Amino acid sequence: PLITFFLLGFLTGKEALTHFPSLGPSTNSAQVKVHMKQCDLLKLSRKQKRLCRREPGLAETLRDAIRLGVMECQYQFRSERWNCSLEGRTSLLKRGFKETAFLYAVSSAALTHSLARACSAGRMERCTCDDSPDLENRKAWQWGVCGDNLKYSTKFLKKFLGQKRIGKDLRAKVDIHNTNVGIKAVKNGLKTTCKCHGVSGSCAVRTCWKQLSPFHEIGRLLKLRYDDAVKVFSTTNDAVGHSELAGPQRHSHSPKHPASPRSTDLVYVEDSPSFCRPSKYSLGTAGRTCSREGNCDSMCCGRGYNTQSRLVTFSCHCQVQWCCYVECQQCMQEETVYSCKQ
Repeated sequence: PLITFFLLGFLTGKEALTHFPSLGPSTNSAQVKVHMKQCDLLKLSRKQKRLCRREPGLAETLRDAIRLGVMECQYQFRSERWNCSLEGRTSLLKRGFKETAFLYAVSSAALTHSLARACSAGRMERCTCDDSPDLENRKAWQWGVCGDNLKYSTKFLKKFLGQKRIGKDLRAKVDIHNTNVGIKAVKNGLKTTCKCHGVSGSCAVRTCWKQLSPFHEIGRLLKLRYDDAVKVFSTTNDAVGHSELAGPQRHSHSPKHPASPRSTDLVYVEDSPSFCRPSKYSLGTAGRTCSREGNCDSMCCGRGYNTQSRLVTFSCHCQVQWCCYVECQQCMQEETVYSCKQ
């Protein structure tokens, strides 16, 4: 399916290192050529490239989304055995691990989030501020604020990923399910923000608009979903006559029937490797820094850890000088670093 075609390139993070020249507000012929080149550099299907070329600003937004997803994944797993490094990711994506589930979810969330923000920032030609009928977005725009356009973002993304072509095999269903978990996580973080314009700070006049949560909050939510991910298998629904995902029993279900995963559950189909030693999935944990009171025992997989002292320099005794600068001294202190043995 198209969803796999694009996201495999997206999830490996290869395009994250590609620098795209920025498009200005006007669209002269030179900038159009730059935009076309940006679309060609991305790993897209023919249909996706056509959509990309018709949407000035989309290629740059996709690039930003790739970087956002990679950075958030590495932040959330910075203390885990698998630290979301780019090494081994291509092999990892061919399997149905929990880590694969998180990659699909965080990547679709980053795409959704970046597209909505690009609309409100005016970087996309075919969308603008959120236009929810229950909010005063026209007034919000007049006051210099603009709602994040999640409605356009999710609609365009499903068209771009080709989600109408639902896969019949288990892995395709799992990948699409986890992709939708990421999109839902962004939707759940959409908040209504209001600003008062009354005299002396009163709220006699109030303007409200839709605003997305910071992406760190979405990443933290998806990491919690990863921790509670559900192992699933394929079962046939006799009522409708096609296969669907099923997982372990929940307390409220009959023991004779497996339970369907919730729409917010991350799902996987096979147990993960330990990630302790170098393999085609990761570089292992040798040399990784850890916290002696926290995760060294788990991170180092029972091999033990090395202890090293080093001097670090930092700014200290800072004072604000008249008029407008801060003057600091340079201090040194000794710190202890723990790293996993080979």
